[in-house]
Amino acid sequence: MRLICIPRWASARRCRALALLGGMAAVAGGRAGLAAQGASEPGDTLRQPPIVQNISRRPGIVEVEVTAAPASIPLLPGAAPAAVYAYNGTIPGPTIEVHEGDSVVIHFHNHLPEPTTVHWHGVHLPVDADGSPLYPIAPGGAHDYAFRVAQGSAGTYWYHPHPDARTTRQVALGLYGAIIVRPARDPLAGIPEKLLILSDNRLAPDGSVSFPDPASVQASVDMENGREGDRLFVNGQIMPRIVVPSGEVQRWRIVNASPARVYRLALTDQQLLHVGDDGGLFERPVEAADLVLANSERVEVLVRGQAPGSRSTLQDLPYDRYAPQTRPADWNSTHPLLALEYGAAGPLKAAPIPATLRVIPPVDTSHVFARRVIVLSQGLIDGKTMDMHRSDIRSRVGATEIWTIQNVVGMDHPFHLHGNHFQVLDRDGVAVPFRSWKDSVNVPRHSSLRLAVRFEDYPGKWMYHCHILDHEDEGMMAILELH
Repeated sequence: MRLICIPRWASARRCRALALLGGMAAVAGGRAGLAAQGASEPGDTLRQPPIVQNISRRPGIVEVEVTAAPASIPLLPGAAPAAVYAYNGTIPGPTIEVHEGDSVVIHFHNHLPEPTTVHWHGVHLPVDADGSPLYPIAPGGAHDYAFRVAQGSAGTYWYHPHPDARTTRQVALGLYGAIIVRPARDPLAGIPEKLLILSDNRLAPDGSVSFPDPASVQASVDMENGREGDRLFVNGQIMPRIVVPSGEVQRWRIVNASPARVYRLALTDQQLLHVGDDGGLFERPVEAADLVLANSERVEVLVRGQAPGSRSTLQDLPYDRYAPQTRPADWNSTHPLLALEYGAAGPLKAAPIPATLRVIPPVDTSHVFARRVIVLSQGLIDGKTMDMHRSDIRSRVGATEIWTIQNVVGMDHPFHLHGNHFQVLDRDGVAVPFRSWKDSVNVPRHSSLRLAVRFEDYPGKWMYHCHILDHEDEGMMAILELH
């Protein structure tokens, strides 16, 4: 087992789909994934989502079956089964593991009583595989999502529905899961991994998913704030436990799959070593007392087992993202998410990690095709609501652009761009301290940021929107058309 040490831590459809790939096969590196990163310690109650089975035997081809269907699953310990939606019968859905360069075919089946899509959030792929509301799949329908995983895109992503005006409901009912893209050579290979998918929900006394009457005050509050629930889940569990051997370092991949909640994550006994976010690893690790994780964002952190027999808690600290008139009464409360127990055996011997995890070249802004200002207000982008027949921005493949995202209202808006990674340059005129690849970024109230993006390939119509799902459903979304 390889450990790390840092300063301060020193102690038929199938044939048709394969034809779409045009024989694109790349020999992938070793297939060690979450399931092969080491068995859970005794007493560890955090369940890892199942890894979907690859039915292809061809090197460099990942071919899987994913079905969205109604299910009956208890959401609380001891509660009666609730009527939910689930991918392949589980909440969260199964984890999809791929490698850079893999050619991927996902045979999707919609067994829901309503249209849906599957959006592969953050994955760089052709527009017809993006799963945007422009490509709905009817009840009883099926679709093959086919794409090649881009080189240099190793990281933690996720998938969820993205139908027109129904995304909040379908996610709240249970449709979300993780995607992990692995590189041929991982600088943190050998470190035990955990996947943590954060979600929240609002449940009725019988344990069923509760939705407000559309004419109620709660529905109006949800329209403003986005849907938040008082039940906080990690991998579909309430307050699970992880047992970490003393001295061992674990790599946690954390996904915020909540429809609107922003988490401010901290451990009670140590700083987090922040090593990556949406688009994969940073150039160098960064120590952080806490991390703000807006809905749809992902982070990777390293956590070390402390003194034998001691305990800790992963907490959601207070974070005020709200408009004052609809701020919930408990917004300034701290919520426990996960319990940690450190193994009673003596500390394991640690080894150093690389000082440099990878190189992230800056987006070349010496030739900028366009500089744009995108204004986020309450429910609107640039003063308009979504029209699927209108292109709000037109650009071209190969163009580099700089976008200023302005939030002119009194609550935070997380901004998401489909299909393309970007680099944040500065916030309110202050340069960001280090580079990273992003596809979602929080824009706090009355603030602005600048991002640089290059549209490498894949023409077509791409969504950009607020990722508070109620806002998205109400039309806080627009279209970028690339030629």
